[in-house]
Amino acid sequence: MTDKPAVQTSYEDEGHKGRFVARIDGIDEEGELTISKVSDVLVIADHTFAPDALRGTGAALALVNALITDARAKGYRVVPLCPYVRAQSKKHPEWSDVIQN
Repeated sequence: MTDKPAVQTSYEDEGHKGRFVARIDGIDEEGELTISKVSDVLVIADHTFAPDALRGTGAALALVNALITDARAKGYRVVPLCPYVRAQSKKHPEWSDVIQN
């Protein structure tokens, strides 16, 4: 069994927009999950992207997990407009406390 490389996530605030970024040591490309802030208590997960270099590493799921963790910590709900975030939210009913359907 092969270990997946460690995915580091961070958040970049851009005013009414923001993005979670996924990076892996030794890979120049990065993945991202973009959000739009509707209010202090509601954000829209717009888009998730993982370049080919990050496919299969768990980077996209790490991005969604970072979003869910952030939503819980800051007390906001997430509208999963992005198809990937929506699909993951259906696989993880334990996220229902922060997912706005």
